[in-house]
Amino acid sequence: MIKFLDLQKINLAHQQEIEAKLLQTFRSGWYLLGNEVKTFEEHLASYISAKHAIGVANGLDALRLILRAYIEMGVMREGDEIIVPANTYIASVLAISDNGLVPVLVEPDISTYNIDLAKIEEKITSRTKGVMIVHLYGRVVFSEDLNALAQKHQLKIIEDNAQAIGAEWNGVKTGNLGDAAGFSFYPGKNLGALGDAGAVTTNDGELAKTIRALANYGSNQKYVNIYKGLNSRLDEIQAAVLDVKLNYIDEENNKRKAIAEKYLAEIKNPALILPEIPADPAEHVWHLFVIRTPEREKLQNFLTEKGVQTLIHYPIPPHKQEAYKEMDEMNFPFTEKIHQEVLSLPISPVMSEDDIDTVIQSVNFFLQSK
Repeated sequence: MIKFLDLQKINLAHQQEIEAKLLQTFRSGWYLLGNEVKTFEEHLASYISAKHAIGVANGLDALRLILRAYIEMGVMREGDEIIVPANTYIASVLAISDNGLVPVLVEPDISTYNIDLAKIEEKITSRTKGVMIVHLYGRVVFSEDLNALAQKHQLKIIEDNAQAIGAEWNGVKTGNLGDAAGFSFYPGKNLGALGDAGAVTTNDGELAKTIRALANYGSNQKYVNIYKGLNSRLDEIQAAVLDVKLNYIDEENNKRKAIAEKYLAEIKNPALILPEIPADPAEHVWHLFVIRTPEREKLQNFLTEKGVQTLIHYPIPPHKQEAYKEMDEMNFPFTEKIHQEVLSLPISPVMSEDDIDTVIQSVNFFLQSK
C-alpha cells in the first residue's frame, strides 16, 4: 500500500539530528519556556520575515489567541463579526465562535477552493472587524484589493496558515501577509512536530506581548496574572524537533511541487477535475493534492484496491456540522459541492518515483475500468 503520508519515513530522514536534539533537551532538565522554544521562535520569525513568533500548543490555539488578544486590546469585542471561508476546516470557525465572535461564511472560488475575494465586501457590516483568510491545501489567497479593502473598512487580516508554511505571494511568505497568522505543526503538516504544536507570527509588538501572556495563564510575570488566560505553550521537545525540520522545509516543499507538476502533466483522466497551477505572483506548497469527481466513493475504493491510500479533506463543511446546527439552513452550493467531491492523492517528500508512477497509472486506469 502506498501510504497517503508516511510520517515515520518523513521523520526518519532527519533521525540523527532529531535524536541528538531530543537527547540534548532531555539532559538539559528544562522542558517548558526554555532555550529550544526561544531558538525556534527566532528561526521561525526569521524564515517568515516577521518581527515576532510565539510558540503555542496547537494551530487552533494560535487562531484563538490572536482573536482573544484583539479583544483584550479593545480592537474587537464579543458579538463582532469575522469573515471566514465556508469550506475551511472547522478549526478556523471554532477559533471565532470560541471567543464570542460571529463567523460570517463566504463561498470559495470553485477553481481554487480558497475564499472568493470578490465576495467579501458584500458581507461587511458595521460589526465586521476582521477577515480570516485560509491558505487551503497550501495555496495562497491574497491580493492588493484585499489589502485595500481591509484598510478601507479598518479590518484585521488574520491568516490561517496551518497548511501553507513556505508559500509566497509576490515574494512575501504566508504568515507575513496580514496582521497576524496562526500556524499548525500537527504531525501531518508540511512542517510537522511529533505531536501537537503551533505558533503565531505578527509584526505587531503589542499583539505579540498580549498573546504571549494569554498563552501563559494570562501572565508575563510569574504569579502575576493580568488576563484570564490559557495554558497554551509550545514545549521544549516539540520546539527542538521543529527547529531541526525547519532547515529542510524549502527542500521538502520543492519535492512536493515536483510531484504535483508530474501529476498535473501525466494524469489524463477526463472524469476528474485537477487543481489549477497558481499563477504568479503566488507560490503553492502543495500541502495536499486535491482532485474532484462526482464518483469519489468509487474512485477511492478503486484506488484502495490498487494499493493507493487516499483521504477526504473534508467530508462535512462547518455549516453542516452538528456543532453549528444553527447554520444548517444556510445555502453554500459551491462549498457543499467541494465537500462532496474532493479526494486527496498521496503527496509527500518521501514518495519514490515508482510510488508516483503507480498513483498516476491507477488514477488514469479508473476511466478504463468503468
